[in-house]
Amino acid sequence: MDAMTLMSTDRLLAFAAMSFLLILVPGPSVLFVIGRALAQGRRAALTTVVGNTLGAYALVVAVALGVGSVVERSIVVFTTLKLVGAAYLIYLGVRAIRQRRSLQTVFEKGDGDDADPGAGTLRTLREGFVVGVANPKTIVFFAAVLPQFVDREAGHAALQMLLLGLVFNVIAVASDSVWGLAASTARTWFARSPRRLAMVGGTGGLAMVGLGVTVAVTGRKE
Repeated sequence: MDAMTLMSTDRLLAFAAMSFLLILVPGPSVLFVIGRALAQGRRAALTTVVGNTLGAYALVVAVALGVGSVVERSIVVFTTLKLVGAAYLIYLGVRAIRQRRSLQTVFEKGDGDDADPGAGTLRTLREGFVVGVANPKTIVFFAAVLPQFVDREAGHAALQMLLLGLVFNVIAVASDSVWGLAASTARTWFARSPRRLAMVGGTGGLAMVGLGVTVAVTGRKE
């Protein structure tokens, strides 16, 4: 069964828009990519993006296989996941706002990593994977939001979630790559004033709070 035949274009576009909003918010994966870019340059940043993406899709597979059958049957589970996820997104946003000045540690951790930028490619890929698979923002999004876009009447919920996860990751690769390339290009500009990262963190926190509120008040109600 082709997953594309199970989902309407409107549903896919709505999920893509929601994914884009979440991905724009600088979270652990984005900050890790920025840190690698600032410390080691473009190659390390893009390798980290690949690792993050593999980790995120591993989460998609886990959610699809573990939640797929429940998604087809339980509205109660949908509602619970949505509200818990929305609350946690708001919590993460508030915490990001409160801790925005701690982003200066991106520089402190990366200052000594320039010696051999090509030798640690596999390690960078592995570390990117770990950050991607352990990213709480992504975990919450896949567990709480991904099922909301599944067409229960069409069946094959797991297959639909795998398709939606692929859409999410394509957007994430593009967005994270832009972050990484921009940070590697602007290393000197950031180095002159690490406080600029605090502004990024604060803005991202506000966006995450807004996303959490959106998740709480929207979604399927059938």
